[in-house]
Amino acid sequence: MTKGRTVATAMIGATALLLSLMPAAHAAQCGNGPGGYEAWKREFSAEAQGKGIGQTAISALMQTNYASATIGADRSQHSFSLSLDQFLAKRGATTIVARGRSLKQSQAAIFASIEQRYGVPPGPLIAIWGMETGFGSQRGNQNMLSSIATLAYDCRRPEFFTEQLYAALKLVDRGTLSGSTRGSMHGEVGQTQFMPKNILAYGTGNLDVAANALSSTANFLKANGWRAGAGYQPGEPNFAAIQAWNAAGVYQKAIALMGRQIDGGGGAAAAR
Repeated sequence: MTKGRTVATAMIGATALLLSLMPAAHAAQCGNGPGGYEAWKREFSAEAQGKGIGQTAISALMQTNYASATIGADRSQHSFSLSLDQFLAKRGATTIVARGRSLKQSQAAIFASIEQRYGVPPGPLIAIWGMETGFGSQRGNQNMLSSIATLAYDCRRPEFFTEQLYAALKLVDRGTLSGSTRGSMHGEVGQTQFMPKNILAYGTGNLDVAANALSSTANFLKANGWRAGAGYQPGEPNFAAIQAWNAAGVYQKAIALMGRQIDGGGGAAAAR
């Protein structure tokens, strides 16, 4: 090895050593209470600007407040630990199925169009619609951006909700959402309760409009492996797409069961 190469190698090694001793780029610090939220907003806003988020979204973020109700709801999701029968009773499955059958008939043209395009039959879509918002009647009244920003700041699941927050900020910059958009406790919006990342990926229009929300939900299911004509009960090919929609096992089974009943596939005992 020549002397020049020896010197160059030494310099590269020294540079690498210096870089390894330097502190990593500072990320906004998570917290477990409201005390650090304002400082976190300033730090996160600076990071977001550096990643191309526009001033409209940054201004909306800076106007958010720490959402104590969201944190309370995030810590008390007890219904997902219930048995299937208990969960169905708590969520009003009998009412959802009865109303769902009626909507399947009255909105037959919409559901036929969705099934033709995405291959998803009415039953599971209607079950999700009824489960999530009572067919649009309970879409939440929390400030969407405050809820998601609070969860991104909170130390429990910051990685997941930081991705959701960046998606929400992009949607605010585009004008799809705004700083005043209302949603549910975790920032879900629309008739079937979409999180921001899923709006970006699968949204087909204003999700407060039932037809758009149902179409977007079918788009999500198709993108997650739904196959036209295949079954969607546990163990059947399309159940995995329902699992992608919600991680709770009891929720997944409830959607499959109610969907089958709405689609005319038999009673509770037949679907288990």
